[in-house]
Amino acid sequence: MPSALSRLIRGGAAYQSPALVSGLLALVTLPLYTRNLSPADLGVAETVLTFIILGSIVLRGGLAEALVRLWFTEDDAETRARMARTALGTVAVVTTLVALLALPFAAPLADVLCNRRDAGIGRLAILGLWSFTNLETAYALLRVEERRRAFLRVSMANVLLTVGLTVTLVVVLDGGADGYLAGNYVASAVVLMGIWATEARRLGVRGGRYPLRPMLRYGLPIVPAEAAVFALNVIDRAYLLRSESAAAAGLFALAVKLATVVIVAVRAFGLAWPPLAYSITDDDEARRLYATVTTWYVVLIGLVVLTLALLSRWIVDLLAAPDFAAAHEALGWVALGWGLYGLALLLVTVAGRARITTRSAPAAFGGLAANVVALLLLVPPLGIAGAGIALCVAYVVTLAVLHLLTRGLFHVPFEWGRLGQATFVLGVAALVGELLLPADGIAGLASRIALVALVPLVLALTGFLRPDERRTIARSLR
Repeated sequence: MPSALSRLIRGGAAYQSPALVSGLLALVTLPLYTRNLSPADLGVAETVLTFIILGSIVLRGGLAEALVRLWFTEDDAETRARMARTALGTVAVVTTLVALLALPFAAPLADVLCNRRDAGIGRLAILGLWSFTNLETAYALLRVEERRRAFLRVSMANVLLTVGLTVTLVVVLDGGADGYLAGNYVASAVVLMGIWATEARRLGVRGGRYPLRPMLRYGLPIVPAEAAVFALNVIDRAYLLRSESAAAAGLFALAVKLATVVIVAVRAFGLAWPPLAYSITDDDEARRLYATVTTWYVVLIGLVVLTLALLSRWIVDLLAAPDFAAAHEALGWVALGWGLYGLALLLVTVAGRARITTRSAPAAFGGLAANVVALLLLVPPLGIAGAGIALCVAYVVTLAVLHLLTRGLFHVPFEWGRLGQATFVLGVAALVGELLLPADGIAGLASRIALVALVPLVLALTGFLRPDERRTIARSLR
């Protein structure tokens, strides 16, 4: 168990170190962006970016996920190489054809995505869809081979090139939403070409191919569920943009950016967890690991979410221009929503271990329906805070349905007592901090930080830690 947890931590750190650096650089440059982009420009650009990720899920056809899952069913190196050639080659052909067909319709496409008929934005969206989809598939190969150093090098190159281009285009050249989009995806296209050149020499481009049908048989059923789950992160901005304003979508997008630490942690978990979860062959060991990881995920991510929620006003004031001050209303809810998303990833893996991926779709669509209803009910009276609450409602529904549908496939003895204890302590701390402590000034900041620091102590004093965990923590401290 300790070695498995160590692999999870090392893998997550390696796979998300570039994202962490990217997040830190984004936070550092955020004051520049928010002083050179209006809330409306940011709302348009971020809405397009989220639609690109959603479109990528569909175009990949589950092949990247199939590569990760089926890789461990094959021991022969040449068979694995054929599998990689099939996944990368198929996605490259499909995305290129779609991009060429979409180019003549760039202006109407932009109108559909962001309510702005702009051919330039449409063309950048098409470039983004092509480069992001292929890059994600290439990253999946590096992950499944656990080539952490290679992943780190190419990802860091992508991060640094993206930040440099975006700052130049938005801040120096005043490129607005177009510059923001171009900075993100021109860099991705350049890095993708480098990966393709390297992998073509290593794998060979003329070797045999793995049968596509078994990969699609596993991957395609994942697509509707994954797309529906991610749509929860798209529909809020699209709804705000059309029902409220592009500026409201921009404020919500800023809240998402300020929740970077949670998003990075969840994505690290999402990247490192499946290879580890599927590589453990002993079912009893896997059950224990799944339960332990779930418990500690709730505690650690919960502490981060609590911190962002209680300090949201100070964070926004520090990192954004005054025009974006209202973004703090959604920050805590957005962070909580992303934290719940990580739990959904864990339950999806339970179904994936049983090689039954169709159970995820009803949960995902149930969550999406709940999100739509909650947006309609909560946004008119609460604005962007209502959109954040709707996101949390959606993921709670997704988790409930997903657990009901997967518990019979592969039983995991979740530690319900400890999960309830951690959730109760974190929830009480959030209520006390928001209702009873000052909401501004040094006194408010200091008292809220102190409250967050008390939570681990309260958990320890109320018997949350098991004896082996106390010994492990004591050894680490020594």
